[in-house]
Amino acid sequence: MPKLWTETIDAHRAAVRDAAMDAMAALVAKHGLVAVTMSQIAEQAGIGRATLYKYFPDARAVLTAWHERQITAHLDQLTAAVDPAAPAIARLNTVLHTYAHIQHHSARHHGGELAALLHRSEHVDHAQQRLRDFVQQLIAEAVHAGDLRDDVATDELATYCLHALTAAGTMSSHEAVHRLVTVTLAGLTARRP
Repeated sequence: MPKLWTETIDAHRAAVRDAAMDAMAALVAKHGLVAVTMSQIAEQAGIGRATLYKYFPDARAVLTAWHERQITAHLDQLTAAVDPAAPAIARLNTVLHTYAHIQHHSARHHGGELAALLHRSEHVDHAQQRLRDFVQQLIAEAVHAGDLRDDVATDELATYCLHALTAAGTMSSHEAVHRLVTVTLAGLTARRP
């Protein structure tokens, strides 16, 4: 198969998958999770039902693919937010603020039933481990630089940060999210007497 033809087919497949995932997200936002059917997804995406079934076996598969895409975008957003030349503590500060704002935004737009369903899957476990490793590495660098406490293991501190900042989803404003990050960072710098 010629390279141009292969690239065209791959682009078409990606476009169909993206259209289906976008349609699923719009339908869930409008009607809730239970009411979404493959026919509705196909209609919303502007593709035939038979075409949709070539890519996804059911509505839940579309939803899972959409969620995987969201998680990847969030991880990319966290990575892109960091200035590699900045000190570790500054990079950690940026990542924690970005993560908290993602939590705040996600809870407002994709909370409740949808979050409960999606956060019990293997792709989420893998993404959470990548996130924990990323934050732990930044914490380890900041500990090594003398900017953070060294009396608690870095994996425990990373878990503390990520669990504490999930509360950002319940905050009423961006200012409250900022205060939550400030308190979380303060817990990383406090040393035992």
